[in-house]
This record gives sequence, C-alpha cells and structure tokens, in this order.
Amino acid sequence: MNLFKLLFISIITFILASCGSGNQKASALFEIQIEGNTKQFNNNDLVGIAVKNIKNKAIDNISYSIDGQELQLQDNKIAIQSTKLGNKELKATISFEGNSVEVSKKIKILAPKAPEIYTYTIINEYAHDTNAYTQGLEFYNDTLYEGTGKNGRSFLRKWNYKTGEIYGQVDLDQTYFGEGITILKDKIYQLTWRSGMGFIYDLNTMMKLDNFQYGKSREGWGLTNDGVRLIKSDGTEKIWFLNPETMTEEGFIETVTNSSIFNKANELEYVNGKLYANVYQKPSIMIIDLNSGAIEGVVNFSGLSDKVTKTANWIATDNVLNGIAYHPERKTFFVTGKDWDKLFEVEIHKK
Repeated sequence: MNLFKLLFISIITFILASCGSGNQKASALFEIQIEGNTKQFNNNDLVGIAVKNIKNKAIDNISYSIDGQELQLQDNKIAIQSTKLGNKELKATISFEGNSVEVSKKIKILAPKAPEIYTYTIINEYAHDTNAYTQGLEFYNDTLYEGTGKNGRSFLRKWNYKTGEIYGQVDLDQTYFGEGITILKDKIYQLTWRSGMGFIYDLNTMMKLDNFQYGKSREGWGLTNDGVRLIKSDGTEKIWFLNPETMTEEGFIETVTNSSIFNKANELEYVNGKLYANVYQKPSIMIIDLNSGAIEGVVNFSGLSDKVTKTANWIATDNVLNGIAYHPERKTFFVTGKDWDKLFEVEIHKK
C-alpha cells in the first residue's frame, strides 16, 4: 500500500511539474518587446513591436491580439486598438517548429484625446432637505426619487421637487448605508455601500420585493440604467453592467482619460447614450462613453456650493456635490449635494 501511494504521488508530481514547465516554457522562449519599452498608450497609437527569440527557435508565424481581436502587423508596427479602454493584455501567438505558444504583456490603453470642458447655467432653484445625504437621484415622470446615505439616516423617498411634498418614504435599517438608485420596468433598485447587498422595490407601492448580492464589484456607489441593463459604479475604475432579471454582473468598462485610468465615478445618470457621473468629492461631473469608457467631457460645477447655506456641522470634504437627475421633458439636469438646502435645475453646455 505504501509503495502504491508513493508511486501515485510521484505520477501526480510529474504531471503537475510537466504542466508548470509548459507554462514556463513559453516565457522562457519568447518575450514581447515594444518600442521604448512603453506600457501606456492612447487608442490607435502606432508602435514598433517585436518578439525576442530567446532560444533562437525557427519561427513560422507571429500574430498579435487584444481582447481576442487580431492586430494587423505592418513594417514591424501595430496600431494599439481596443473597443474597450483601460487595463489590457497584449498577446502574441507564436508558431514555431510544429508548436504554438502564447506570451503576453500587460498594458494600459487610454482615450485618444482629452475631455472637453463644459460649464452650467442655473435655470431654477428649489428647496432640498438638509437631512438628505444624497447618494442617488432620478426622475420618473415628473416625480423625483432620491436615495440617501449615512447609517441611521438612509432612506428611499419620492417627492415633489416643486413643493417639497413627500409622496412616500422607506427608511433603511440603521445597519445599512444607502447609495445609488435607479428605476427600470416598474421597479426601484437601491444599492448599499459596504454591505454587499442591494434592494428591489415596487415602483408604485415602494414595498420591498427582494434583495440582491453583489458579484465581483467591490462596493455599491452609483446606479442608473440604459433601459435594458443596470449600470453600477463601485469606487474603482470599473463601471459594471448588471442583468436586471438575474442581478448578475455581465461585464464592465473602465473609465479613462487620455492620460490616466480614473477611479472616481460616484452617482450616475444615463442620458442619450452617455453616462454622466459625479466625481467623488469634486465639484464636477464626467461625461463617459458607455462603449469604450473614454471620459469625453467634464462639467465644471465650481461655485455651485457657494450658493448653498452652510450649517453648523458643515464639512467641506463631506457635504459635496452628489446627485444628478435628467428631466427628459424639460431637457435639463437637476443637481444637488449631500445635506444641501438647494436643488438646482441647470443647463449644461460647452465652455
């Protein structure tokens, strides 16, 4: 029996060692070399590339790809291209001496141009509850729905923004820190921050229908939808797409400028194919392409908080701009902040 066990262990060890050596073999034979040893590119950059043939093997063919999309090689150069931007793996598939191996290099692909700068014009000002630590804001018809944060203060509310009348409210258990909300197909979806859980309510009665758990996304921050998918931020560079029927995460984009990967997307609003996102703790809103993740514009809301009455417990780094809702009939945006006493109706335009 002992001999049998020893033989069995030897066979398993040999198999594992063989698998490991196979993986090591590719990197020991070949290595991707990029002109200037660069690892960060703008989409469509043309760069020189080669494969270092460490053991002088007879190479038959080399092909390069990103996200499964083959890149055309011409004059030892490739165009660094990807539909989705952010952290990527550039792969080289090498055929040699009847074998085929794959080696890769981690790179970052950024937006091809800098974001355009936008500003705002105030159209109207309305009263806003100073006990509403706004984390989510969305219109349904002419009614404003709002989700708020802070343990013991978090609620979901629907109200008349013109008169301040509250039509309905659900208070969260004090163990939950409420976050973003959105409305899709007669349901309200609400995130919580670090509990790894969200809630689903009936739109008309505001009765809770179900809970859901997060998947790979780290936390709950902002939430919106494009009419088909839920769109979620989590405090990282990733914007996640969720199936509203199963609540599973079915992919993501990464938010990038032309110079860096950006991880500050907070409250979200989807408008006409673009994603508008509050920048965490900053008086600005990003305009993001939902296909690529490129930050195409930045709306500068500097000066807006000066129009808000500061209370005795005002903390500049806490009571910041957060909350953006688009009114499709009025074709204007409504913005506010955490515990602000005003809700602003604004038009956004290029500076």
